[in-house]
Amino acid sequence: MSGHRWAARAAAGAAAVALTVTGGTLAQADDDIDTLPAEEIAERARDALVDVRSLHLSARGSVDGTGEDMSIDLTLDREGNCAGGVDMGDDGSVEIVKRGDDVWLKPDAAFWNTHVPIGGSTFDAILDGRYMKASADDPRLLEVTEVCDLDTFRELITDNVGTTDLDTLTKGARTDVNGGPTVPVTRAEGGERLTAYVAAEGTPYPVRITVRNADGEGTVDFSGFDRPVPTATPSADETVDVTALLGRSVKPV
Repeated sequence: MSGHRWAARAAAGAAAVALTVTGGTLAQADDDIDTLPAEEIAERARDALVDVRSLHLSARGSVDGTGEDMSIDLTLDREGNCAGGVDMGDDGSVEIVKRGDDVWLKPDAAFWNTHVPIGGSTFDAILDGRYMKASADDPRLLEVTEVCDLDTFRELITDNVGTTDLDTLTKGARTDVNGGPTVPVTRAEGGERLTAYVAAEGTPYPVRITVRNADGEGTVDFSGFDRPVPTATPSADETVDVTALLGRSVKPV
């Protein structure tokens, strides 16, 4: 897909649901958070998410406004390290590892066939199940490296503080999500319903956000707050240099 639009979809989808929680107070632990009004719960959840140094993000369904299903599974931090992948179903999947100044990508055959119809099968054959490796500042991969950087999401959230009318938020009854108690805060607007499930014990992280509209529905789970990104990277015999693979005259995939 020219210009890494698949990567932009992943970033936009995850960030869009995170924007359901906006506000401006310092995050606090509050075991009685369900006694607070919806607006204050949303503010605390937003600030908790902005303050985190690393997390695990798992998204599935239609989360980017296109109505197309996809899944994202990434552990990422504010230093730009990440590990995981993006799966677009019949359109293919890509495994991603970024550590320091290097990034590794492993697209599957469906990805090459769908997004690089001219020459994609050749690239797939050359890789033969290996990763392509590049410098993280390679201009052909900038949108991929942005997906891997937690600061990308933090900036999107902080830049949009105040753009949501907190008076439109409603609070629901406590409910368990992934084995822990949460308080749901919902915004229903223009045919779209977004619900953030905020941890009711300890730091008020948003542990799940759901999106439902006419185009479909999706879910994003957040976990592993402040846990480090795995440090393992593909070995030399598992990689092919991206320049050798694509050549300097080949347009970005």
